[in-house]
Amino acid sequence: MVDGINPAQSPADLRLERRIFAASHGRDLTPEERETLERIRPPRTYPVRLAVQSYDGPIAMLPVAQLYVRDVPDLSPPEGKDLLQVLWCPFDHPIMPRTLLFWRSAAAVTDILDTPPEPPAVQFDGYLPAPCVLEPEQITEYPDHLELSEELREQLRQWSVPQAAQEDMNTETYYDCVLSNAPGWKVGGWPAWDAADPSPRHCSECGTGMEVLMTIATFEEGDDGGNSWSPHPHPGAGPYPGHRGYNATGVQIGSGYRQHLFVCPADPEHPHIELMT
Repeated sequence: MVDGINPAQSPADLRLERRIFAASHGRDLTPEERETLERIRPPRTYPVRLAVQSYDGPIAMLPVAQLYVRDVPDLSPPEGKDLLQVLWCPFDHPIMPRTLLFWRSAAAVTDILDTPPEPPAVQFDGYLPAPCVLEPEQITEYPDHLELSEELREQLRQWSVPQAAQEDMNTETYYDCVLSNAPGWKVGGWPAWDAADPSPRHCSECGTGMEVLMTIATFEEGDDGGNSWSPHPHPGAGPYPGHRGYNATGVQIGSGYRQHLFVCPADPEHPHIELMT
């Protein structure tokens, strides 16, 4: 179901829109480019009432990530599996796309489609991931200050950090933004609690405490303005319409948040949990 405010667009039109914005970066749009953009998103006069669209039958999911254990050893897959495929629905459920996880054996994947199926429309531009080549980097990070014990939080408050004063931050903010957990897309690690507070998450099948499998992020940069945890941007990497900062994937979660996927460490094939922070 598509709301009456944000008309859904076809994947082909969204990709064409991105190519036009990338090609015209630093110059004015040509008349032909303006005409194409107005076709994709016709000018509207507000207020306006749009008919709610619906699509009958199954809708193809969009590929989000394909990860091999050989590249990401911290994946911890089920026995006999060495490949994780993450897909999502191109519509809100209700504030972010619903994901599906497929654990597979790479050797068993032999029937590969030249042209995978695509949905007829995508609700938001940020729900259509742009193809990217991964460059995995293994790092050490630490939990958000909200997940520390009260004793450690008190030590953190008493910690003297000259850099924090220079950045006009208290030590907890400096720790969260610069030292604790890395921003961007990642496997494992710790979540950042910007839009939610930490709460227990237990497997619906066996009650085991769940752990972060993967973080799908809007931005790759840190909250301190890009002075820490910043990757080296590649040519053609964002920004796209509706995005700010370094965004190679074109993905936007909410108004610039992250989507964490939690799985059961006892059995990764148990139902997973999605959380936006």
